[in-house]
Amino acid sequence: MTSSDKEACIDPVKYDLNSHFKFKCHKDISCFTKCCRGINIILTPYDIIRLKNCLDLSSEEFLAIYTTPQILEKTDLPVVTLKLLDDELTSCPFVRDEGCLVYKDRPTTCRYYPLGVTTLSHQEGSDGKDFYFFVKEPHCQGFEEEKEWTIKEWRHDQGVDIHDEINAEWTGFLVRKRSFPVNIKLTEKSKEMFFMASYNIDKFKKFIFESSFLTKYKLDEKMIEKIKSDEIELLKFALEWLKFVFYQTGKKFQAEQK
Repeated sequence: MTSSDKEACIDPVKYDLNSHFKFKCHKDISCFTKCCRGINIILTPYDIIRLKNCLDLSSEEFLAIYTTPQILEKTDLPVVTLKLLDDELTSCPFVRDEGCLVYKDRPTTCRYYPLGVTTLSHQEGSDGKDFYFFVKEPHCQGFEEEKEWTIKEWRHDQGVDIHDEINAEWTGFLVRKRSFPVNIKLTEKSKEMFFMASYNIDKFKKFIFESSFLTKYKLDEKMIEKIKSDEIELLKFALEWLKFVFYQTGKKFQAEQK
């Protein structure tokens, strides 16, 4: 999670939603904002929407200014990471000594910290349930605080539930692709489609409304209005579209294709 991962202690215990832990981060703690330096954060589709709207940027502008593209290991899928500052601590571009400039719209990974989560769905023998673990970095004093939580309470308090719900289809897509044989590679066109639908919501909207898409697929007026006026609905639609393009699932498109 940070440049000090090699020194971090990752508890080799599986925790569930009802597990208890003590943790609190606040501005009076000695390590405040240290976890915002030397980080490696993969941004989710919902992260992009929240951040670009917070900064009053188009998705294209936000991607160009604040992200670095890369291919996600074992999936051959393009993702973006948060571009860090070229300073001594390789800091997050939004962190200041007094805290985070975009705190209310911070990325999903930031909301989880100090938790990590592993999804085992699509793995043989898995019950499909997530499990959690703790990342304890040497500098972090938050675990010394007395505030006690269950993991379920922490997720709700940090807004993780909302992020995970909106990102669920995308996360599931990554997990499913990771289970494919490594020799199955995507075409560049497929990667471009995945990237656009995942991250460039403005470009995807143009793809829907300024191309021949609506002449090929009959969508009811209610759906058209929803995806035209609501970016979250548009994102959900985009992820359904990806499932159809990649896996030929999604009865909506199969049934309504002309």
